Amino acid sequence: MRNLFFLTFILLLFNCKEASKKTKKITKNRGLVTDKAMVVSAREEASKIGIQILKLGGNAFDAMMATEMALAVAYPYAGNLGGGGFLIYRLSDGEIGALDYREKAPLAATKDMYLDEDGNVISGKSTVGPFAIGVPGTIAGIFKAQERFGKLDVKTILQPVINLADTGFTITDNQERRFRNYDSIFTVVNRKQIPFNKTVKSGTNFTNTYLAKTLERIANNGRDEFYKGETAKLLVDFLQAKGAIITLEDLAKYEAKWRKPIQFQYDDLTITSMSPPSSGGVCLNQIMIMVEDFDLSDYGHNSLKTIQVLVEAEKRAYADRSYYLGDPDFVTIPQETLTSNVYLENRMKDFSFEAATAVDSISHGKILGYESEETTHYSIVDQFGNAIAVTTTLNGGYGSKVYAEELGFFLNNEMDDFSSKPGEPNYYGLIGAEANSIVPEKRMLSSMTPTIVEKDGELLMTLGTPGGSTIITSVLQTILNVHEFDMTMQEAVNAPRFHNQWLPDEIRMEANSFDKGIINQLEAKGYTINESRSPIIGIVDGILVLDNGKLEGGADKRGDDTAVGF
Repeated sequence: MRNLFFLTFILLLFNCKEASKKTKKITKNRGLVTDKAMVVSAREEASKIGIQILKLGGNAFDAMMATEMALAVAYPYAGNLGGGGFLIYRLSDGEIGALDYREKAPLAATKDMYLDEDGNVISGKSTVGPFAIGVPGTIAGIFKAQERFGKLDVKTILQPVINLADTGFTITDNQERRFRNYDSIFTVVNRKQIPFNKTVKSGTNFTNTYLAKTLERIANNGRDEFYKGETAKLLVDFLQAKGAIITLEDLAKYEAKWRKPIQFQYDDLTITSMSPPSSGGVCLNQIMIMVEDFDLSDYGHNSLKTIQVLVEAEKRAYADRSYYLGDPDFVTIPQETLTSNVYLENRMKDFSFEAATAVDSISHGKILGYESEETTHYSIVDQFGNAIAVTTTLNGGYGSKVYAEELGFFLNNEMDDFSSKPGEPNYYGLIGAEANSIVPEKRMLSSMTPTIVEKDGELLMTLGTPGGSTIITSVLQTILNVHEFDMTMQEAVNAPRFHNQWLPDEIRMEANSFDKGIINQLEAKGYTINESRSPIIGIVDGILVLDNGKLEGGADKRGDDTAVGF
């Protein structure tokens, strides 16, 4: 009896310790938890303004307009009026949808516009300066979403943003560093020093009265102010004086477009993500179906086997990506085949844990041209049960570096997301595909992957990230971190990430974040590891619905990102 009592005591003590460990794990790395609503974005000011709009009785689509414009004020690196993006939504009744407000090629664009007389790509022409600018879609996008689903009037929504531009926001350490790094190219492109420059220090209160006036005109006159009004005329006059090919007709013809999103099952999850011209949803679908039959949770987070399975699935999805994908209004995409179980099972047939699959043995797919990693994402869940995931960008950091000072914003360099010369390496050494060649009014291919996840018919999470071609794999790993590895939202977005995109033939890993033994084992199996190419991979912002119905925000530690809610 004494021995039995002692054994029982030990078992109880052990179980209590294990329960304590589990409880500690659940609570110690939680992000912000709120009861009703949350906004997670790249800047605290934008998240706060989004929440302010919700507290006024607005919904997620009203908060979308406010958050996106607040990012244009406080995060000009990627927040924008002069760019574009994608929206995924889920209404409280379960309705899902997608909005494409990606930029378009101007009417005067031509397939060979970035080639010299010998047919070679002209360095920098598609990336920097006025010739790199696509027709912006952001204003059209936020108005189309708000007009269909919003509750408040536009003036009410934009007034806090106008106030932010007028009264100023605080420059962060990250912003000071970027201003310093970009100062010389800003000066060269704009032929003068612009307000964003190396003299602006961290802690400075930065105002943008020109942008405040632009936003005020838009608040008073609506969407058409940007595309047909005084702002449109000022913008086109400015751009044409700089040598851009965008005209008033380009702006007047621009329309955001509702799309049918990509939706698929993974275990007991329903994943909804962006359809073409984003490659995000198709690739995410392909990768997750290819890995579904592998026991990732048993292999362990960032273990040798887990990394191998994900990398090999990523290789195959990215090999298909630019060969087949482009703007569905211009090219036929075999989407049903690419995402079918039969096709994807066949894609993984030659995978082995014994050695890396040689990239030249994987058929189809030519890796697309350069895609910048400087984008931004925000996630919103409102008090009515609506959820949105929005990814928006200028493409490169500060886009084309062209700054329309009298309007207060930067213009994109999205034309570089087209294939400047299909079939041959571009300036960055990457190969483009015919499906993504330049055509007037065509939308360039993207990797943006705003995503909403449901479980048992109920909202589970909304998430997304910047990161160029690494967006898809960052979203993938964050979903798996929660679903397979039982992480909190904050743990999931903070966890070390890796990336493979078929070509170049390497696994990018965040430096000093992975076990050296795992890296050695991967190299022994024939994988090339690159820890210098991407010091950070993605800056994920997400919201997770907890078992008790509360919301947990995951604001990535890699940026100035902030969750705010009530």
